[in-house]
Amino acid sequence: MATFTRRNAWMNGGTFANLDLFWYAKGVESMQALALDDPNSWWFFAAIHGQYVSLTEFPGWGFIAAPPQVPTSPVPSQVLIDQYWDQCQHQSWFFPPWHRGYLYALEAQIRTAIANLGGPADWALPYWNYFGLDDQYKIPPAFTSRTLPDGAPNPLFVSQRLGPKGDGDIYVEIPPASEACLSNTLFTGSNATTAPPGFGGPSTGFSNNGVTSGNLESNPHNLVHVDVGGFAPDQSSWGLMSDPGLAALDPVFYLHHANIDRLWAAWNGQGNNNPTNPNWLGGPAAIGQRAFAVPMPDAVAWVFTPSDVNSLSQMDYTYDDLAISINTLAPSALSRRLIFLGVSPMADVPLGAGSANQQNSELLGANEGALQIRSSGSRTTVKLESQVRSQVTRSLLGASLENLPDRVYLQVEDVRGSIDAYKLNVSVNQEPVGTVSLFGLRRASDRDGAHGGAGLNFILDITDIIDRIFMADALVADTLDVKIEPNHPVQEKATITVGRVSIYRQTQR
Repeated sequence: MATFTRRNAWMNGGTFANLDLFWYAKGVESMQALALDDPNSWWFFAAIHGQYVSLTEFPGWGFIAAPPQVPTSPVPSQVLIDQYWDQCQHQSWFFPPWHRGYLYALEAQIRTAIANLGGPADWALPYWNYFGLDDQYKIPPAFTSRTLPDGAPNPLFVSQRLGPKGDGDIYVEIPPASEACLSNTLFTGSNATTAPPGFGGPSTGFSNNGVTSGNLESNPHNLVHVDVGGFAPDQSSWGLMSDPGLAALDPVFYLHHANIDRLWAAWNGQGNNNPTNPNWLGGPAAIGQRAFAVPMPDAVAWVFTPSDVNSLSQMDYTYDDLAISINTLAPSALSRRLIFLGVSPMADVPLGAGSANQQNSELLGANEGALQIRSSGSRTTVKLESQVRSQVTRSLLGASLENLPDRVYLQVEDVRGSIDAYKLNVSVNQEPVGTVSLFGLRRASDRDGAHGGAGLNFILDITDIIDRIFMADALVADTLDVKIEPNHPVQEKATITVGRVSIYRQTQR
């Protein structure tokens, strides 16, 4: 039975009347008083996620506007750096389990600091449920107050937390941020209710920065990061939460990730399974790569694997609310699609119907040449292969419960740039498709990085648009028009490029 309960940060109005937040502030303050090279310090823990300690210009840690006053020395030994720093898992099926272990260690550090201050021994990390009722899409007020109730500086206040409009008003834009990923039924892979690469992400090795985010990571995780961090008004700098090398310096980071962890637990609670593949259960160390390790309060490293954090039943904490309802919408959504296509199912289509993988994906069309994303947006034309388009048409004509129709996905490939704080709005034939966040772009574009600057890829489901085009007898067109618009003007130094825009069909058998 769980010893600790993580509760909603918006209790008691999200102010310091919520004692979970008050004691969190006191624990953060204690950790911030320790040196950078101390594995128990706030700064060391931020560097575990990612760091720019040595960069000689922003986003180098020495150029962050206070508060907080971020140190760049003393640097720990190379042994400690190699064991702990720059470890966060992104664009990977390790994204959920690594962050669960990371939060667990941070929570233990804060709880110890609180106990040393005479606070509650059963304190647990709150979560920010930006999908909650009323004003919960806004950051809890305890994070925007400059002072604690006694007038002392508030350790939860961050000056470089700028919000989606860059004006210091911090909230999550809903939509596009949503809980839609909770309708997925596959952790890795795709089917009639799960867009690729799956809820948890694609199969990878150790992935401090990768290529394609899983659906939980893509939305809401990445979008919330960029909404909270935002840009400075002159776009000369950006908020801490907008960049993986800065994000864990912001105390709200951990409340955001507690909510992401809660969503994973809720997804499991709906009967969805995590991978049983030994390469997932054993983590990167199972294939001879770097092991996951975090420092615990006793100064001993906890080396963990996904199998150690596979379920909340293995942990010593739970959440006060794991109820979700979106999964119940998934089968009716699939039924509505079949009805729209002229099929009248006698019963609801079961969750998880159909299955798909890369082997039954086929290129339907692609644009010609790379794109540079401009402030006004950039347009391109995707030319459709006539033979493959005919196969999609036959699939839609023959749709039935036994032969689920093709799904169609648009991919924005090889996106590169130097600033993570943008979102891109994508439309097809003037119909909105979705919004993607460029969180992680800087590292993914680094030619000296693990992936040689391969950039980020984004997968957007355009099945509904293709269905409407088909029902309007317009799927005979040779092309589709795609527009990509940034949420902020793109300055010359930001230079966002897209290598290719492509469209794939994916059979559901």
